[in-house]
Amino acid sequence: MTESDAIRVMIVDDHAVVRNGIRYSLLAFPDLELVAEAGSGREALEVCSRMSRSCALPNVVLMDLMMSGMDGVAATQALLAQHRQVRVIILTSFEQGPLVQEALGAGAIGYLLKDVAIDDLANAVRAAQRGKGTLAPAAAQALVAEAQRPQELGWDLTDREREVLGLVVEGMSNLQIARNLEISLSTARSHVSTILSKLAAANRAEAAALAVKHDLVIPTGHSYRDTMGHNPDVPAPQSRYNGKCGLQLACSVAR
Repeated sequence: MTESDAIRVMIVDDHAVVRNGIRYSLLAFPDLELVAEAGSGREALEVCSRMSRSCALPNVVLMDLMMSGMDGVAATQALLAQHRQVRVIILTSFEQGPLVQEALGAGAIGYLLKDVAIDDLANAVRAAQRGKGTLAPAAAQALVAEAQRPQELGWDLTDREREVLGLVVEGMSNLQIARNLEISLSTARSHVSTILSKLAAANRAEAAALAVKHDLVIPTGHSYRDTMGHNPDVPAPQSRYNGKCGLQLACSVAR
C-alpha cells in the first residue's frame, strides 16, 4: 500500500496521554496514517481549515466528547458543516443515551468508548472511510433504553405553552394571560385548553400543581430556550456532562 492510499486520521482530545497512546498504536496499521492532532474542538476546526487549503483534509476524525470551550458535539457540527467529506467517530468515556443521540444527530458516523480494543478502533476507522458506522455495544444499548424510556411529563409543551403555564401557576385568569402576553382572549383560552390536555389535568389548579412538581414553568423574563442554556446570557441549570472523561484507552494501548 502506498502512502497516498492510507486512511488519513486526525485525533481530537484534550488529554495528551490519550493522543499519544492512539498515535503510537496507529503505527501498527500501515493503512492508517495520523496526519493531525488537536487538543480542543476549536483547535480542530482551525487545523482542518489550514489543511483544507492544501486539499489534504483528514478522512476520519477521532473526536473526544467532553472538552472545554467547544465540546465534541459542537465541534462535530461545525466541522461537518465546513467539510462534509470528513467522517467523525466520537471516542469518549460516556455512554448515556442522550449523549449518543446528540453525537449522531450532529453527524458523527461512529460512537466508541475509550476502553475499545485498538484493533476494533482501527476497524471502525476503516468502516467510517467506507461510509459505514460503528457503535459501541454499550452505546447501542443506551440508545435502545432511551427510545424505550417513557417521555417525561410536559415534553410536548411548546415554549409559548410553558409561558402560559407559568402565568397559570401565578394565578392569572385567561383575560390576564391574554393582556400579559399581548394575545387575544380566544388564543389564551386555546393555550390553556391545550395545556390541560397535554398534562392530563382536570383543571387549572391541577395543571399548576403539576407544573410546580415537575418544574415545567419558565422563569419570568426568560424563554424555555434560555433555561436550557442555549442563551449565553442565561446560565444552564446543569451541564450536559458530569465529570471528566477517563483514560482507559491510553492505558490499554500503552501496554
